[in-house]
Amino acid sequence: MKLAAIDIGSNAARLLVTEVTDEENNKACFTKLSLVRVPLRLGFDVFETGKISDKKTQLFLETMRGFLHISNAYEVKAMKACATSAMRDAANSKEIISLVKEATGIEIEVISGSFEASLVFENHIAENLDKEHSYLYIDVGGGSTELTFFCNNELIFKESFDIGTIRLLKNQVSDSSWDQMKGVVKNKTKGFKTVVAIGSGGNINKVFSLSKRKDGKPLTLDLLRDYYKELSNVSLHDRISIYKLKEDRADVIVPALKIYITVMRWAGAEEIYVPRIGLADGLIQHLWQQVKME
Repeated sequence: MKLAAIDIGSNAARLLVTEVTDEENNKACFTKLSLVRVPLRLGFDVFETGKISDKKTQLFLETMRGFLHISNAYEVKAMKACATSAMRDAANSKEIISLVKEATGIEIEVISGSFEASLVFENHIAENLDKEHSYLYIDVGGGSTELTFFCNNELIFKESFDIGTIRLLKNQVSDSSWDQMKGVVKNKTKGFKTVVAIGSGGNINKVFSLSKRKDGKPLTLDLLRDYYKELSNVSLHDRISIYKLKEDRADVIVPALKIYITVMRWAGAEEIYVPRIGLADGLIQHLWQQVKME
């Protein structure tokens, strides 16, 4: 069965098409067929003006029409579309969601930060890692950062914070927001096994690619610090030309590294695994569970 997930983030919108097959051991096998990313950058409107502009609305509609055509071409049987921080904050989000529904039939659900954290956790990546550590999922987006912490396969806490790459670029993150995150991370990870981080989001994926590490090998906190220093000290143009970064990645990768480094330092984590999973993958998992129940 082919399923589709649409993740409408603050920096980009993504369509993931996945084929799901049942295996003999009653476990499902998920095979990615297509991943399309469109850098809509809704957060640049929302975090500055409080709403999505007419121009971005039209681009958003065209993107959703495109996603629908691709899904139809793959003969997708079920689709789930979710929007996160930018749409949560946009004063005109309901109006835009209605426009999309009318134009494409796609129903967009604006999800809470807590549910967003749960969806990333649904990938169950840490179940395949050793039991000698506790694990902190760090999912950094344009508008928010979701943290999910567990030990011995038991969920300890999940929290969402309005600290994201675009908010940082727009100077929209207050000291009190940082203090709140610091308090949660330090207090709620204290006393557990040594923390290992698991990173998701386009920026940490790009850093992993730049590092040329083999899949399954973690990045160290010191390496993230080196990249942060290196990328911070060159211009946006040089980040694009020297590191071959897309323009919509080159500006947000530095604030993203700041968030990962800061959270890891507070949690005492020296390593971060980058399994290249994200919200769209969690949405597929969630949709599969719903489809099975029908």
